[in-house]
Amino acid sequence: MQDTKTTLKDIKDEASTKIKSLDSLDKVQELHVEFLGRKSKLNTVLRTIKDLDSDQRSDIGKLGNQVKQYVTKLLDQREQELKDIKLKTALNQEWIDITVPGEIPKVGAIHPITQLLWKTEKIFEKMGFEVFLPNEIDDDYHNFESVNIPKGHPARDAWDTFWTEDGNILITHTSSMQNRVMRRMKPPIRAIVPGKCFRNEATDARHEHTFYQVEGVYVDKGITLKDMLGTLKVFFEAFFEKEVEVKFMPDYFPFVEPGGQMALSCVLCDMKGCKVCKETGWLEVLGCGMIHPDVLSQAGVDSSIYSGFAWGFGLERLIMLKNNIEDMRIFHSGDLRFIQQFS
Repeated sequence: MQDTKTTLKDIKDEASTKIKSLDSLDKVQELHVEFLGRKSKLNTVLRTIKDLDSDQRSDIGKLGNQVKQYVTKLLDQREQELKDIKLKTALNQEWIDITVPGEIPKVGAIHPITQLLWKTEKIFEKMGFEVFLPNEIDDDYHNFESVNIPKGHPARDAWDTFWTEDGNILITHTSSMQNRVMRRMKPPIRAIVPGKCFRNEATDARHEHTFYQVEGVYVDKGITLKDMLGTLKVFFEAFFEKEVEVKFMPDYFPFVEPGGQMALSCVLCDMKGCKVCKETGWLEVLGCGMIHPDVLSQAGVDSSIYSGFAWGFGLERLIMLKNNIEDMRIFHSGDLRFIQQFS
């Protein structure tokens, strides 16, 4: 019994010496394992208590628990002392003047879509156009029927549409606002509708399921295709900051008659021919045409008195041309390296 008591006292003294000399928080755990761990000397001694006589067990068990509590308390105290020393050192060496004005690191920039959207709106506003924002989720009537695409019309096949469970639509084009705009305003009507559109289609370098479109509507007396081409020519010259040529090529869209594609002289090669314009010198940039009389009538506009034109272009594609960007998907990639180029 006396040998066991001596062993416990030696363990206590050794632990006390080592713990008091601790100079690093990293070593606290090492001593905890050495003196309190499952394979420590102390636990080895405590496991022999069961082999002692009954009159000895109580004394040795009591002494063993006292040593264990002492070592635990001493370790906790030394750990807290070392933490306090570390904190005090940090406060002295890493002192921060909280009165100094902060600096915000420049990690990004306004997104190029936002920048060019603002520019587009500003150009058209200077030309007397009013800006309307679309409903990103709309009903079938405004997205299709009001623009001369009734249920069962084959033209609906051209739009791969996202439908909600209650029968509404994630708008496939900002033409969904044409009816509302013409009902809200009285001729002369000059309006643009910039906003997000959604189509359920595969993505590639030239296509995205989510993209920005800018719809335009102009209604007044005596409006002709010539007015449309002149209006869009003025816009594109301001947007690309250079002189351009435009031409109209007939095509079919159910909401315009006549309808077609408008081509722009290639802003990259100045009509000399390049891979982007397929060596033609021309770029097809938007669909447009004279608003169909049925569309005017559905909006409450007398088509015997008034005429007008409408167009819709994808904003990302214009930005790609303006900045020579080859892949449309990078706009929504979240890559800061791309966005920082436009700061």
